[in-house]
Amino acid sequence: MAAGFEQAAVSDPQTINRDVLKVKHMQDLFSIAGKVALVTGGSRGIGEMIARGYVANGVKTYISSRNAEVCEQLATELSREGECIAIPADLGNMQGVDHLAQQLNERESKLDILVNNAGANWGANIDEFPEAGWDKVMDLNLKSPFFLTQRLLPLLRAAALSEQRARVINIGSIDGLSTPAFETYSYAASKAGIIHLTRHLAKFLAKDGINVTAIAPGPFPSKMMAATLNEFEAEIAAANPCGRVGKAEDMAGVAIFLASKAGEYVNGVTIPVDGGITATLGSWVQP
Repeated sequence: MAAGFEQAAVSDPQTINRDVLKVKHMQDLFSIAGKVALVTGGSRGIGEMIARGYVANGVKTYISSRNAEVCEQLATELSREGECIAIPADLGNMQGVDHLAQQLNERESKLDILVNNAGANWGANIDEFPEAGWDKVMDLNLKSPFFLTQRLLPLLRAAALSEQRARVINIGSIDGLSTPAFETYSYAASKAGIIHLTRHLAKFLAKDGINVTAIAPGPFPSKMMAATLNEFEAEIAAANPCGRVGKAEDMAGVAIFLASKAGEYVNGVTIPVDGGITATLGSWVQP
């Protein structure tokens, strides 16, 4: 057994060297140019950060959000440096999911990247937490990503026939990895759900050439985080191992990596993008 292991160790470097030679330049490894992507909730916050990164790097990017005016405005702005198309849709219900899937199927023959980012939050004391707050968040954050992915499988499978595997990137939260500081019960539960759904989908879609991963953002400037950051940004930054909240390039960089050749062998995992909060602190520090 020892001899066999020794022999494998000697031959492996030659194989590795041949593979490395295929990557002539680092930009080839991380290039996403020429791909087609859909970013839900792409008109603001985390979705906008990802959409901007994709458009700037040569991806034909569709963005969707409930607010048609804001969606169209951002698509017009981003189209000055690339190709960005708005498809407004309310993903809080199945009619919106079906509408978005139908629109994309009519426009494209394949979809290389699906970013399930659209989301909502609801905070209330446990004694007062309403059913409406539970259902709204669960429908948008967990139900819609599953059924939108299902509806877009033909386009994703078609993309997987090309040189690289197709990618589904779900946007979770560090609140789905650890207990949050606030009473956002349905939000944390939905994000824990999307993280587990990521693993489940990865297992069954891998055979179709589709990688499914998730990003768990920590504190980033967004509409959802606006009130908290307005009041507690200094405290949140001070408690973060990196000493700050997230920047647009932090989010765009991870989303580009997962969609590129560099991320070809990454599947079924969730990457926290939080400055080290989850790894070193375990959860949010109460401001």
